[in-house]
Amino acid sequence: MSLTASPEAGARAGARQWAGLAVLALPVLLLALDNSVLFLAAPHLGADLRPSGTQLLWIMDVYGFMVAGFMITMGTLGDRIGRRRLLLTGAAAFGAASVLAAYAANPEMMIAARVLLGVTGATLGPSALALIGTMFTDPRQRAMAFGIFTACFMGGAALGPVVGGVLLESFWWGSVFLLGVPVMLLLLVAGSVLLPEYRDTAAGRVDLVSVALSLATIMPVIYGLKELADEPARPVPYAAVVAGVAFGLWFVRRQRSLETPLLDMALFKGRGFTAALAILLLTGVVQSGLYLFVSQYLQLVEGMAPLKAGLWLVPPTVALGAGSVLAPLAARRFRPSHVLGAGLGLAGAGLLVLAAADGLGLLMTGLVIGYFGTAPVGVFVFDLIVGAAPVEKAGSASAVAQTAGEFGIALGVATLGSLGTAVYGSRIDVPGQVPPGSRETAADSLSGAVETAAGLPAAVAADLLRAAHAAFGDALTAVSLASAILVITLSAVSLSVLRSVRLGGENASTDAGAEEPASGTRREEVTAGGA
Repeated sequence: MSLTASPEAGARAGARQWAGLAVLALPVLLLALDNSVLFLAAPHLGADLRPSGTQLLWIMDVYGFMVAGFMITMGTLGDRIGRRRLLLTGAAAFGAASVLAAYAANPEMMIAARVLLGVTGATLGPSALALIGTMFTDPRQRAMAFGIFTACFMGGAALGPVVGGVLLESFWWGSVFLLGVPVMLLLLVAGSVLLPEYRDTAAGRVDLVSVALSLATIMPVIYGLKELADEPARPVPYAAVVAGVAFGLWFVRRQRSLETPLLDMALFKGRGFTAALAILLLTGVVQSGLYLFVSQYLQLVEGMAPLKAGLWLVPPTVALGAGSVLAPLAARRFRPSHVLGAGLGLAGAGLLVLAAADGLGLLMTGLVIGYFGTAPVGVFVFDLIVGAAPVEKAGSASAVAQTAGEFGIALGVATLGSLGTAVYGSRIDVPGQVPPGSRETAADSLSGAVETAAGLPAAVAADLLRAAHAAFGDALTAVSLASAILVITLSAVSLSVLRSVRLGGENASTDAGAEEPASGTRREEVTAGGA
């Protein structure tokens, strides 16, 4: 099989590399779409398979746990065995797992399929990002490639509710999983022709103890953060987070003692690398927390059906995708740190509009501005992280970036979710006519108030819903204000800490603020042949 090598450092990519980018956009588009359609399919799936409450939670959550847990392992594995090989192998396995999920006959089979989807899904993102970093060596083209890649992810998130709604109205719930089959087949065929192979010839074996420690670190923390958002008073989530942190310290200590670690800790010595990761994680906190509360507002306050609410959430995701493409163009005239700082400042202004909104139109306007302003984060952070890492560590660096994004999502739901819940509980004035046994449920959450109101006389229900809507509005205001403060702070950080960083990991100067490569001087082997 013929194979095109990556361009020389700084060389401009040609038509083959851009066609390869289109191929790499396929899996991320599917993964984003797959995440959103399952929430629409859950009621249909539950009615057919009849899972218990615990089993349904596992069906919904185990995929995310597996993706987050295996991301670092798969990123490093791609560096060792070949990024294209891992990408195509994972695509084939993901397609097979999609068929298994579509035709699951019982909850246990569905859970197993979701586990396989998570493990195989973890191979796709790091491999794709690392391949982009090595296919596009011109800084401007690389930034644009990352922008397009990010826009495709947001496009998948925006299309998910629409595509899922159409499929569920026309076919059975398994059809949402079968979406992955033709996409992965196309990736296998086109990727074998258009994508080159990259691997580190000097890498040693994968340390299985480190793999186990990485799983023991990431999965308990993700689980604990998710559970804290639902039941912050329970001790189990806190114990899970503490256990994960303890295993994480053990993981870091082991990596420092290995000749060929699973994750090279020297990557974190660069101030820009660490700051970029922090910005990515905290931006994920804002995006996920706001998405959680705005989606609840649309359905529980405005009374929209899930599909209609999904359509209302399309403009913010489109704005995020558009900003991801425009940011690299702006960076051709201004420093990336200035574009990033200005974008986050604009996002802060949008979130202040959202906090002050007294109607649906102004609320969505603020959210659109906020999402548009955060768009440069994904573009420049991925570019900085992948570009600053040694070429043989690009897969590992990409995995770290995507894992930080997963933590940001979970942390956003936990922290901003807890903040909103606390404000709601403190501000709701439950009418005295509500029976004592239902008062706690109504005061716990907006969904609890809606559920309680359904069993009350019309006048009492109206009073309860009015009080719940007002309290939820206060909660949304608090979450929006906290998010605005956070992104404005991140704007200042990007302008100060990342001021010397240019596209592609290059630096504006060699002063104390400039970054050196994290580690290593080896070159990757570019091999011909099949995957």
